Amino acid sequence: MTDSELIVDLRGRLIETLNDFWDAVSEPCGLPKWFGRNLDAWSDTIETRGISEVIDSHDLLTVHVDQRGLFNGDRREANVLAGIFDGDQNRLVVHALA
Repeated sequence: MTDSELIVDLRGRLIETLNDFWDAVSEPCGLPKWFGRNLDAWSDTIETRGISEVIDSHDLLTVHVDQRGLFNGDRREANVLAGIFDGDQNRLVVHALA
């Protein structure tokens, strides 16, 4: 690891579904074509590591999103996704819209 942070800033991008989220993080996180596009695969990617060389080359992953679409309110999928981020090795930051 390089003692660095990978910042994926998705603010300004409307994310309505988990598929939208996978589309948004695939390139900046260097997810392989065979990435499972599900919550278990994401958990393995950011917690266990060994799936994305891009993520693995950083000590910390921080993903910024707007509080709208998937992340607006109390949607089950968003809550489960947010729960995968541990706050230490990886963080999800949800920004309130002005």
